[in-house]
Amino acid sequence: MSTVKNKEVSKTKKINSIIKFNIMAIILIAIFCIALTPVTLQNDTFYTIKIGEHIVKDGIDMQDPFSWHENLAYTYPHWAYDVITYFIYNSFGMTGIYVTTCILSAILGISIYLVNTKLAKNQILSFLITIGVMYLIRGYIAARAQLVTFILFILTIFFIEKFLESKKKRYAIGLIIIPILIANLHLAVFPFYFVLYLPYIAQYIIACFAETIIYRKTTVRQLKNKIKKLSKMENQEEKLSEAKKELKELEEKIDKIKIKRSKELQNPYKIKLNRNTNKLKVLAGYGDCICIAYNEKNPIYEIIDTKTLEYLKGIFLNKRYHKMENIK
Repeated sequence: MSTVKNKEVSKTKKINSIIKFNIMAIILIAIFCIALTPVTLQNDTFYTIKIGEHIVKDGIDMQDPFSWHENLAYTYPHWAYDVITYFIYNSFGMTGIYVTTCILSAILGISIYLVNTKLAKNQILSFLITIGVMYLIRGYIAARAQLVTFILFILTIFFIEKFLESKKKRYAIGLIIIPILIANLHLAVFPFYFVLYLPYIAQYIIACFAETIIYRKTTVRQLKNKIKKLSKMENQEEKLSEAKKELKELEEKIDKIKIKRSKELQNPYKIKLNRNTNKLKVLAGYGDCICIAYNEKNPIYEIIDTKTLEYLKGIFLNKRYHKMENIK
């Protein structure tokens, strides 16, 4: 009984120490991020305020109101951020914008730290990485839409990793909500959202390549050549037997991989491999996500579907997976 109590006590102390370190790290990161936030505002900030004011008063007219040219076509790439910034300025002035930038900077730093601790399980390393990252991007900390985008990108990586690990739907829903937010808050960087998925696509392709090419062609061919050479040599029965046994085991392993792969293609919703092919479901979910854009003729929203990703989804996850109706 005493041993069990000692283990519980030590476990409780360890948890408490982790909590204390996290609280201290979050406070220090927040202070550091606020210290990095410049008091001076960029020219784009003033432009953002005026665009937000124009949208509030005149709506989204798809024209540049501050151009030398009359009725110049213009798409508001971060209309939502502009409107929010205008409301903050209208209520609290430039001080409100500075305080908001400090808060967003602190949220970014804390997000980087928390995501690292969730994925790496190392508080000290996560703290050092966070401090380093925030120092390197200090030049990009400003009252601009990019600050919100950085936070959303960090959350995207977290949702992808957690979805691959647990397959919980709430993370997939987050991966649908984030691109909608990016499309309205900072549309110019929307293509970079898909770039975050590229390492997972590459990892899957490399894993498939390793299974089919390395095992089936390279290793098997080497063993067969070895067996052929040994069969022509004298007094090599033992080595020949070992080579044949190794070839047989390898061929059995390849057969198991083929069977496993065929089952996965028949039921893509239950894919579970060491290389984690839930990545394909993440991509499929991303293919189904909608982004908000503007109709150039009328200031209303319209839904745009990502046809390229729909095509990729059909290739990777089998035609039977693609059951949803086409978005028009």
